[in-house]
Amino acid sequence: MSAHVSREVLARVEREHDVSQEVLARVVREHAGRLAASLVSLLGDFSAAEDLVQDAVEIALRRWPSEGVPERPDAWLFTVARRRGLDVLRRESTYRSKLAQLTWQAPAASDDRLRLIFTCCHPALSRAAQIALTLRVVCGLSTAQIAAAFLMPEATVAQRITRAKRKIGEAGIPYRMPAEEELPRRVNEVLAVIYLLFNEGYLSSTAERAQARDLVDDAEWLAALLANLVPREPEAAGLLALIRLHRARGAARFDRDGRLVLLPDQDRGLWDRQAIAEATALLTRAARAHRRPGPYQVQAAIVACHAEAGTFAETDWAQILVLYDMLLHLAPSPVTRLHRAVALRHVQGPEAALAELTDLGDALERYPLFHATRAELLRDLRRDEEARRADERALELTANPAQQALLEQRLGWD
Repeated sequence: MSAHVSREVLARVEREHDVSQEVLARVVREHAGRLAASLVSLLGDFSAAEDLVQDAVEIALRRWPSEGVPERPDAWLFTVARRRGLDVLRRESTYRSKLAQLTWQAPAASDDRLRLIFTCCHPALSRAAQIALTLRVVCGLSTAQIAAAFLMPEATVAQRITRAKRKIGEAGIPYRMPAEEELPRRVNEVLAVIYLLFNEGYLSSTAERAQARDLVDDAEWLAALLANLVPREPEAAGLLALIRLHRARGAARFDRDGRLVLLPDQDRGLWDRQAIAEATALLTRAARAHRRPGPYQVQAAIVACHAEAGTFAETDWAQILVLYDMLLHLAPSPVTRLHRAVALRHVQGPEAALAELTDLGDALERYPLFHATRAELLRDLRRDEEARRADERALELTANPAQQALLEQRLGWD
């Protein structure tokens, strides 16, 4: 979905109409990103493409509830965007001729979105700007969602995106897939974008929904495309395996009331064992063929350790701790240290795990999982009042409805 299209617009219109817009929302989420990518490919202008798609989506949001969803919603959106372009865009003859010649094609297997991701992930931009721009323009995440992923203020993210768009225009960065020799320099940023897109879909940072399956679908699909594009890059296979391993236990992650079911309490009979076996085999093949471990492969190996355990008690926490040590060596981060502390709890006990969190407070002060994890450790040590305050802080920080429900249950508020 395009940058300024739509998750905010969809939510606003749903509230204003006070009726279910599920079909409309699904159609827009599915097609808006591809439409924006097609317009950018011809216009070479992010802002112009965003304006066109925004206009088309808002017209659809006004008209489809009363007129019905068109038989070809993607073609409908494209036609409206094209017409709006002729009316609204600058009047230069080059724009008019490009728009006049533009026709809508059924999405090809390669999909313009992957090409647009590579355009956004150009080495002329800083890595942080590349990822923020791509998540906004190609994946349709809001500035707030991206800020949550980066653990930084929205204003900072917004400035990065604006500067990155301007630089792409001023530098004349081409809209194309990079040449084969350029791919290694660009793949890491593309992987990071897909990974963050998956994370946002797997457990949303907004109040709209607990998870966003459309984002997870997009992330898996883009990861598969990338893995086929760069078969010699084991991290692409590692990311695809990681996504599929997480998805394999999707049926057990929420209860009937929409509350999160934590790993110790999940019904492992609901896990997709075939998907787990296939993803693990994909990871193993990549590791053996290339012998170049990377962060996504290691994360996938951690999830595989959880997935292969018949019960929670059978989890090989010692192996998981070793894998987290490897991950910290490859890609150190406060969030990884937090997850390692969870593993340490099961190997050395809650006191050792809590000690690991003492210097993470500044970096993760606004990260709800930090406070929720700390609450669990404090509760293990029977420091109940401190645990309660930590849970209350986690509740203040999260907008996700499933996380909120779980924390309220812990606090005895439900």
